[in-house]
Amino acid sequence: MLKNIKRGLVGAFFVFMLFFAFLNLPGPKPREDVVLGMTFSTRYAEGLGLDWKETYIALLDDMGIKKWRLPAYWDIIERERGQYDFSELDWLLAETQKRDGEVILSVGQRVPRWPECHIPLWAKEDEELRKSALLKMIRTTVERYKDNPTVTTWQVENEPFLAIFGICPKFDPDFLTTEVALVHALDPSRQVIVTDSGELSVWYKAAREGDIFGTTLYRDIYQKRFGYVTYPIGPYFFKMKELWVRLLTHQENFMVIELQAEPWANGWVGTVPLEEQFITMNEKKLVENVTYARRVGFHDIYLWGGEWWYWLKVKKDYPALWETGKTLFAQYGTEK
Repeated sequence: MLKNIKRGLVGAFFVFMLFFAFLNLPGPKPREDVVLGMTFSTRYAEGLGLDWKETYIALLDDMGIKKWRLPAYWDIIERERGQYDFSELDWLLAETQKRDGEVILSVGQRVPRWPECHIPLWAKEDEELRKSALLKMIRTTVERYKDNPTVTTWQVENEPFLAIFGICPKFDPDFLTTEVALVHALDPSRQVIVTDSGELSVWYKAAREGDIFGTTLYRDIYQKRFGYVTYPIGPYFFKMKELWVRLLTHQENFMVIELQAEPWANGWVGTVPLEEQFITMNEKKLVENVTYARRVGFHDIYLWGGEWWYWLKVKKDYPALWETGKTLFAQYGTEK
């Protein structure tokens, strides 16, 4: 009996190792018809000491980026309850429209960049107030921009199921469903993206909620216990999860919503030495990450870190990342 158990455990371990080896194969041939986009955060640009308008114009004109994901920061739009200020988003969308660009507009309390949830101070203490005010803000935002041709897609919340990351209220999946339904009702002409972590989730719950599923994709990170590490997974890891989700849900549309193109450092990038930042992101890693994402095989790939490239160029006199990005967007920045 004991011998059979041991044989079974050895067999199971062998199968696991074969499967793990499969997931770490180099992956399929890189897809050629991908299109690159970029997330842009006014908040992150300002945090780096940049003029966010100057930074965005540089990314539009010098980098030549056409496809964008922009967050609608609730705590900027509605600093005072019931008083909405869309001037920041209006400017970003107008400049994008001048250059025939297109925008995924991210709405909700949890949108890109730390601390993940961007809730006005007046809405933080009362859950009922927060939820009702958030729905009103989403309604106001969608109604304002649903006739704007530059906005092509809505994103509702950002990695909402990733409860271990960010400074946020307790996640309510039923409320997420309510948010998605509201956006659909207000603008049935556009699809809704719901996103999740590429490495730390199974995608199933998020993929059920939206018309499009967006995954993050990170390769090199800092972890307190282990230091700087590279995720030991290949593109087939994501291909297997795509297959799993297709089998169990209605979902047929997949994209990389957030591809690592900046450091994951031990601290704020503005204070970490450049040599340490380059451990997790440099010119070589940027090209490798785009190639990795192309092997995963999704058509749309949105990068994360253009503000950092510009910071390196204008604040640190290091234009190499910027120039590498220009080369990549020249090659993959438009439909073929």
